Amino acid sequence: MVDFSKSNLLNSLPKQFFASLAARVEAEKAKGHDVINLGQGNPDQPTPPHIVAKLQEAVKNPMNHKYSPFSGYPYLKEAAAAYYQREYGVELDAESEVAILFGGKAGLVQLPQCLLNPGDTVLVPDPGYPDYLSGIMLAQVKTAIMPLLEEKQYLPDYQALPLETLNLAKLMYLNYPNNPTGAAATSNFFERTVKLAKKHTICIVHDFAYGAIGFDEKKPLSFLQTPGAKEIGIEIYTLSKTYNMAGWRVGFAVGNKSVIEAINLLQDHLYVSLFPAIQEAAAAALLDSQTCVEELIGRYQDRRDVLIDGLQSLGWNVTAPEGSFFAWLKVPKPYTSEQFSDLLLRKAHVAVAAGNGFGEFGEGYVRVGLLCSEDRLREAVKRIEALDLFTD
Repeated sequence: MVDFSKSNLLNSLPKQFFASLAARVEAEKAKGHDVINLGQGNPDQPTPPHIVAKLQEAVKNPMNHKYSPFSGYPYLKEAAAAYYQREYGVELDAESEVAILFGGKAGLVQLPQCLLNPGDTVLVPDPGYPDYLSGIMLAQVKTAIMPLLEEKQYLPDYQALPLETLNLAKLMYLNYPNNPTGAAATSNFFERTVKLAKKHTICIVHDFAYGAIGFDEKKPLSFLQTPGAKEIGIEIYTLSKTYNMAGWRVGFAVGNKSVIEAINLLQDHLYVSLFPAIQEAAAAALLDSQTCVEELIGRYQDRRDVLIDGLQSLGWNVTAPEGSFFAWLKVPKPYTSEQFSDLLLRKAHVAVAAGNGFGEFGEGYVRVGLLCSEDRLREAVKRIEALDLFTD
């Protein structure tokens, strides 16, 4: 059998951070340990029954066994536009300002290939979602880091970026509520972003994966609510988190017409859109009652409070996230992120994600998911307490 070599492009891709974390968790489970896995971002709740029922109904329709139109059915794009009008007061033209995606990740990874040429520069938040780098490497473009620092509320400081970098940059990734920090954006920050993007002709790509999940009765802001945002950028929304549809792989991009056109053109060469029955179910999710979303937000807030209150009671100085379903916790001295996450896994059998897996500026933190029951979170706190790390 011939052993064919991978291309140089594939060999240049970053290692999948979460794959190595999953392997270490499975190794501990294989030893017979009960591991509380707080390290990954896979929603633990099922898709709401009314969405599943819509899929079951749609699957029976023979018309849904055929190819979809290349850019997807108009009814799903219209549902996305109606969702943005209802939730954010943002008007969208369903035909020209909405692109259907195979999950939010697909759009985030494809964007550099849609808009940039080899050697162009992309501004990337650090710490940030690791798969932004996958799209950058596939497009063979350059990275310029925007540090997200606690003292800046995990918002990039545009004044600290070199003028030369801003002049070279053609694309910027943003993500609020933020993964991994749980930080939220402000209207003032988005206004400054629009001003900067217009001045330097930078396309803004706002990853709004956790757009529905805000705490303490604070609704996360859509970037497109900012005056002028559609002129210089897009927002990518996924149904994975809002409706527990991670395995369904459905999302959409909304905003600037030229960017939407580029996404559709690339996808014309890659896919023939989503399975039509999934498109019907996705439209139902966006248009039907949102009670399931309200209940989910309440569930995550209750979990957040159990975790943060429990850890603070140990003497661990941690801060509650403003949104997303993650908490970003400062590692106690003298540990590094990897040392501390390894300690928790080996000694407490609690899996967390080391902060340096999200970038250089993630060092000194770990990311913890709110994706198990309150009882399991309480148990995780007890196990960490038993390590006696926070006594004087």
